[in-house]
Amino acid sequence: MPEPRGADLSGAERTPIRPIPVTLSSSSVFTLHPQHVFAMAQDLGYDGIEMMVTQSAWSQDPVRLDQLSEQHEMPIHSIHAPTLLFTQQVWGSAWNKIARSADMARELGAELVVVHPPFRWQGNYARDFAEGIRDIMEATGIMITVENMYPWKVRGREAKMYLPHHDPVPLDYDFVTWDFSHAASAEADSLAAFRLLGERLRHVHLTDGTNTGKDDHLLPGHGAQPVAECLQFLGASGFTGSVCVEVSTRNAKYAGQREEMLAESLNFARRHLALGQRQARQQHQNQTPRETQEHP
Repeated sequence: MPEPRGADLSGAERTPIRPIPVTLSSSSVFTLHPQHVFAMAQDLGYDGIEMMVTQSAWSQDPVRLDQLSEQHEMPIHSIHAPTLLFTQQVWGSAWNKIARSADMARELGAELVVVHPPFRWQGNYARDFAEGIRDIMEATGIMITVENMYPWKVRGREAKMYLPHHDPVPLDYDFVTWDFSHAASAEADSLAAFRLLGERLRHVHLTDGTNTGKDDHLLPGHGAQPVAECLQFLGASGFTGSVCVEVSTRNAKYAGQREEMLAESLNFARRHLALGQRQARQQHQNQTPRETQEHP
């Protein structure tokens, strides 16, 4: 597979702040016990974990999660609230899901919580969503980021599943998580979204996809999204958030292939984030002599 072209860095700040942490989502090994994600992340050299709260008792227990974090020296960077369709029975009401996730994040020292936008049938919760998550952020001190989703199709027709919309870019959310597989399903321009979001973009679900509507969560570089260019843009822009690998490994066909897939994703992330930082430094160095001549 040919290497992607370099990112257009126009509009990006050229003063990288720090290495951008690359973490591993527990959903990448969804069929396995939460213990496995910590062990794999440690073995492969990830910077931390995103724990998705599911029906698993371990994923809901901050004491057990803290023990795993300490045992594997693997910090929990983020919590994914159980706001998915298949976790509707976890932790009761929609507001309770977010509040409990924020409380658990605070207890574990995690930086943020990822939530999905409201479903259209969630009435008052959907209407008050933006203000409600601000109230929880203020009460807990935990950042809550709203993830981009995609339109659903029923019998070939688009069904409006989310209110007010699946795309968080034009909406009144303080912080956003961007998922490349969801963007592919929505046929969204991820690099344009990054530019529009600016500092509102605080978390990235690193994956890839196509516009087949399947939400494949492919390995980065295996789909149609400009993932490499987006990572380079983040590396050049002084991005202060985190990048979380959230890929599907369910089709691993032999022992060790799952680990190979996660290692490939980690290496892809670090390579392109570092390339963006190098490009920014080089451009800055090329500009310095000219600026010195103009301003002796």
